[in-house]
Amino acid sequence: MHRIVKSVTALAAITLTLVIAGSAALLGLYAYYAPTLPEPEAVREVRLQTPLQIRAADGSLMGEFAEERRIPVEIEDVPEPVIQAFLAAEDERFFRHPGIDVFGLARAAVNLVSTGERTQGGSTITMQLARNIFLTRDRTYERKLREIFLAIRLERELSKDEILELYLNKIYLGQRAYGVEAASRVYFGRSLDELELDEIAILAALPKAPSTTNPVTSPERARIRRDYVLGRMLDTGAITAEEHAAAVERPVMSERHTAQTEIDAHWVAEDARRIVVNLWGEDAYRRGLQVHTTIDPDYQEAANQALRAGLLKYDERHGFRGPETQLSDEEMATADARERALRNLGIHGRLLYPAAVLETGDDGSLRVDGGRIGEVELTAEGLAWADSPDLRRGDVIRIRADEESGWRLAQKPEVTGSLIAQSPDDGAILALAGGFDFFDNHYNRAVQAQRQPGSAFKPLVYALALREGYRPRSTLVDAPMVFDDPALGAEWRPQNYSRQFQGDTPMQSALAHSRNLASIRLLDTIGVENVHDQLGRFGLDPERQPRNLSMVLGTGSLTPLQLNTAYGVFASGGRLHSPWIISRIETVDGELLYQAPAPRSCEPPCDNPPGQDLTLSTGETVLQQRDPVPVLEPGVAWQMSRMLKHVVDAGTGRRAQELGRSDLAGKTGTTNDYRDAWFAGFNGELVATSWIGFDDNRELGRRESGGRAALPIWTRFMGSALADTEESLPERPDDLVRVGILPDGGRAPDAGDSRATTEWLLPQQIPERSRSIPGDDRNGRDQQPESVF
Repeated sequence: MHRIVKSVTALAAITLTLVIAGSAALLGLYAYYAPTLPEPEAVREVRLQTPLQIRAADGSLMGEFAEERRIPVEIEDVPEPVIQAFLAAEDERFFRHPGIDVFGLARAAVNLVSTGERTQGGSTITMQLARNIFLTRDRTYERKLREIFLAIRLERELSKDEILELYLNKIYLGQRAYGVEAASRVYFGRSLDELELDEIAILAALPKAPSTTNPVTSPERARIRRDYVLGRMLDTGAITAEEHAAAVERPVMSERHTAQTEIDAHWVAEDARRIVVNLWGEDAYRRGLQVHTTIDPDYQEAANQALRAGLLKYDERHGFRGPETQLSDEEMATADARERALRNLGIHGRLLYPAAVLETGDDGSLRVDGGRIGEVELTAEGLAWADSPDLRRGDVIRIRADEESGWRLAQKPEVTGSLIAQSPDDGAILALAGGFDFFDNHYNRAVQAQRQPGSAFKPLVYALALREGYRPRSTLVDAPMVFDDPALGAEWRPQNYSRQFQGDTPMQSALAHSRNLASIRLLDTIGVENVHDQLGRFGLDPERQPRNLSMVLGTGSLTPLQLNTAYGVFASGGRLHSPWIISRIETVDGELLYQAPAPRSCEPPCDNPPGQDLTLSTGETVLQQRDPVPVLEPGVAWQMSRMLKHVVDAGTGRRAQELGRSDLAGKTGTTNDYRDAWFAGFNGELVATSWIGFDDNRELGRRESGGRAALPIWTRFMGSALADTEESLPERPDDLVRVGILPDGGRAPDAGDSRATTEWLLPQQIPERSRSIPGDDRNGRDQQPESVF
């Protein structure tokens, strides 16, 4: 007995000694690390990154960009099942331990001894919070000690609810989402209080491995981990067996949801983002910058609809290309399986829904499963354009809503295009659509695509001819011609689009009917070099235009934005406005960093608003408001407006007459082999350009001219944008003089001469009083020829 007592006493002494030594060691380590540990109050003050937001002119959200997406939520607003799921998955004894879980640490130690591997097991929610905010993720013993000490300090200073709230708001859950509310919006497009039990379990399954258990990229791994969490919730009594059984039966369906924007203007938002990042680097994503643009929401929606409708119309003209893909038997087995497979294909351009063919009807109809929109029927009318498509069960097609047929067969267009609209008063971009679907291809064709403008280039040459002394009704010759031009090859035989010739034709008619041969003769007379050197007047880069007679046919290259800006010179009375999209930039606290200048009302130098020294560039294109530059006489701009109005009234732009307005002007453009189709035009309120073509520059197809392919897009946009607005015609400027012109082209001696036609001309355009008097120079200049050969 004495021996036993002695042994117990010795063992107690050894244990006490070890405890004291261990405690002393821990105290020593704590004393060593304590000065380097952050105070608990600092946890509360960790600043959440505020995203960069791009807004329209009325303040509507167009885009949101951030390195981290966070949506803070208070603990009392977190649904109880969410808390139960995270506790079951991560820290069952959270409300009972002091920051560290001895049992969990013991399991980790046993695993280390038995396997020789270090794991992250044993980390409590408090320890995870400490690590994720302040410590590295290096798997070292020192980091683990610091994590334990910081967790104990957090538990001493903060309540359990405070710790849990911080954890649920700051934990990383993949897809740049930090916190449960942000993750709920990213993965399911809904708030936490709208989630089903299985979706809650998916979120709670993410902290261990947000990359490998991501429901968007790894749905099967997400299902396995989700089922584990549901099992833990059943074990802890958080859910019933019936709830568990129902939740594990549901398929994993998730897709990445972006911030809910109010306006579909992603190409503009992207350009604005690039401008801001060029100025402030990656810090732009964290400063909460508010970028206000010039985009008009109504015009933007009209541009989107017009461009997409035009591209779909072209696509239907060229036939059905067959199903997009086909679902497997497993994917077709149930409605849930079909929905999950179709969800991954997305809605193209916000209007083309993926649908799986179920069966064909004897009447030529088609029953399909549209996934999220359920089963729908396509009538024979909705399928007519595809000419009896050969489809079978499991084929995936696209469908779109149609006012006449209900649902209509569709397909993702291979052709693309752009539409851009600006204010002629200051060059502000009011609407911009750079393609059919931004998320399918970010390439901004309105700003970046260098394309041949075809005959849409002719008005620039005609305007310079007016400056040289030609009149809108000067006679040009439209007849066959052959050029021996080394710059164009050994021999060049240009042709008109119609392959017909008109002989003598007034200048405005030659433009209205896009007569190539008359236009080439005009350029030859006023001089290729002369015109080439003046292209900068229209904001163009002369180096992208050829120095030969083909220039007038639009064989050089420019972007839709550049062509639209050039036409803005005519609409604005001869002034060149730089295109711009940002009106002001502010910090989240309201500090003004940039303000676009107001129109100048004083002679330079004027006081510049704050931040005006910033250069707003995307890295490729400068999109910044600057003072307008007078580049044409107001009279020339007015005459060109009238000539381009004649294109709509009697020429290749006649289709625009369907709008029933008399204030529209513009010009079609079609390139060789039908690779590009254009229409650029304006009234007093808007200048807009539509373009259609293939990114790989293949042919659009015979007869796909500017009037057929591009003009309907422009007409639909202008019809919506100008609805219920009064007609806006440019006022005749003061530099024009009313002159009577005789049938032979000479000036009438009497303004009331019955033989004369009245024209409004610039001084240099006024012909001699009588063409029968050679050398008569009463107006102080040489006689201007009325015909060009």
